[in-house]
Amino acid sequence: MNMTAAAQYRANQQGSPAEVVEKHGELVRRIAHHLAARLPASVEIDDLVQAGMLGLIEAARNFQSDQGAAFETYASIRIRGAMIDEIRRGDWVPRSVHRRYRDLVAATREVEQRTGQAATAQQVAAELGVSLDEYHAMVENSARGQLVSLDAHMEEHDGEARVAGAGAGPERAFEQAAFRDALAGAIEGLPERERLVLSLYYEQELNLREIGAVLGVSESRVCQIHGQAAVRLRARLADWHRDDGEDDDDHLP
Repeated sequence: MNMTAAAQYRANQQGSPAEVVEKHGELVRRIAHHLAARLPASVEIDDLVQAGMLGLIEAARNFQSDQGAAFETYASIRIRGAMIDEIRRGDWVPRSVHRRYRDLVAATREVEQRTGQAATAQQVAAELGVSLDEYHAMVENSARGQLVSLDAHMEEHDGEARVAGAGAGPERAFEQAAFRDALAGAIEGLPERERLVLSLYYEQELNLREIGAVLGVSESRVCQIHGQAAVRLRARLADWHRDDGEDDDDHLP
């Protein structure tokens, strides 16, 4: 069976595009609402759904049922990736936000390397030469622009590894395993509240408002906590970032 025939066979196993959308459309909408809950209002949820539907159809074409992963697990990765690509293409994050985010990551990394401990908000603010209120504003403003970037960074290294037999060679598989270990270690080293927020968001799939209700704090405060965790993880995983050769004024370092 040639590659074209194999792809057609796999697509037939899931049904026609219309059947795939009808059967799994709710999965796309759930992922879109979950993602949109932490993004600026300028990001239209209908655009996310449309991108996700295309990701769903592509997943149905490429899914291999004999590789050990459930279709919904495989499709969720492809759907989320398609939505993140759509958001990044929109380029709705101002350059100033990217620069401030880089400053936050660099300052956090500097403090933690110097002290050997998790950097506090006060220490990072002092490193940046700004007030604590200014620091919190920087974190919150950057968080909504960079959460998707963190997702994409994690998806780039870990997404394929969660789908058995995704076609990765030994070198790529080794890199994925090493990244998962590094990520797990970085998360384990986060302050307790930051770990809890990440767990509620990524494992329990609560949005920022729902997490705020659980913790008894405002959605804005949850965004700050999540933002601090994202900055800290990015600082600790800086060596895993791949240089894409694009302008530093437009994209993350």
